[in-house]
Order: sequence, then C-alpha cells, then structure tokens
Amino acid sequence: MKTLLFAPLVSTAIAAASLADIVNFDNIKIGAVPPGWKATQTGSGSAKWSVEKDDSAPSKPNVLKQSGQATFPVCFKNDTNIKDGFVEVKFKPVAGKEDQAGGVIWRVRDSNNYYIARANALEGNVVVYKTVNGKRSSLDIVGRKGGYGVKETVASGQWHTLRVEFADNKFSLLFNGKKLFDVEDTTFTKAGKVGVWTKADSVTLFDDFSYGAR
Repeated sequence: MKTLLFAPLVSTAIAAASLADIVNFDNIKIGAVPPGWKATQTGSGSAKWSVEKDDSAPSKPNVLKQSGQATFPVCFKNDTNIKDGFVEVKFKPVAGKEDQAGGVIWRVRDSNNYYIARANALEGNVVVYKTVNGKRSSLDIVGRKGGYGVKETVASGQWHTLRVEFADNKFSLLFNGKKLFDVEDTTFTKAGKVGVWTKADSVTLFDDFSYGAR
C-alpha cells in the first residue's frame, strides 16, 4: 500500500518543481540585454542593463548588472505571466551615493505599474511598495499601521537573496531565507510579468533569478 501511495506523491512533487524556472545569465552575450527581457525604467534618467562577467557571481560566470541612473530602473521578463506564485533573486549592491538597492517586481503590467520588494544597503531596510502610473508608495505590514518596512542589515558588496511569495491579495517577503513580514493589497489582481529593479544611481548585480506559478 505504501508503494502505491508513494508514486502519486512523487508525481505531485515533480509537477510542482516543474513550475519553477531559473535564469542565471551565463549563456548570454556580454554587454547585451538578456534576450526576451525588457530593459527600461520608471520615470526619468537613463537606466543601463547589461549582462557582465563577474568573479563573485553565485553561479559563474555572468550576472545582470544595472549601472545607469534613472528614477527606478526596471528589467522584466516578457514571456512571464503569473498571478499567484513566487519571484526570487540574488543581488549584490555595489555602489551608489543616493541609493544602493536591489529588488524584485511582480504582477507587472508595464514599466509604470507593478508591485516591488526591495532591500537598501544605505538605508538598512526592506520595504514592499506598489507603483501605480509611475508613482511609488509603500504598503503597510499586516498587523501594523504606518511605518516604512522593517530595519534589516543589507551589507554593501555582499550577495543577498530576496524572495516574495504572492497569492491573491497577500504577499510574504523573505530576506536571506528569513521571513520578515506579510503585506496585503488589491491594486493589481491579475497575472503579470516578473523582473528586477533598482533605484537612482544604484549599481547592482543580479544572479539566479527564479520564479514560478503556484
């Protein structure tokens, strides 16, 4: 009987795993934007997204680098369309006088409308926002009214992991494998694209971008 029950459990586990995809940027031309990605920005300025070689990459040899300056540089994967699921990335804040931030975005409609979770090395905090028609505003943590994310050490020059799990109107944020908080919001309820994000003059590296439907 145990053997008969085990087979469907394995099949279910394999099916769930197959819903996850990972992009490590390793087989892409250096200096180019990853094929199938939209490299752009929210607001003014000039974002610069490119695949570069980096010896510190978690999965060598390449990373996705943002080295331009714009209000909010964004880069999202055009062939994704997820309503409930997760998005995760490893990121390394390298430089920036105004900001040193890295983030993930989900339920992306376009470069002006999406949810975003970001960690900032200069501010030492992690925050979830929504960007609506190009205007960004922070979201309240479940169980707390007001405030601005949570304080968290985000070391510059080191790799970190940022993950958001989202279902219906509830989003859970995890940083370096530790769950920090939940938020709830109903602005964007339909499936959308997923991607990565920075702010202002942040020079940020990204690797091992993964995502999956629930």
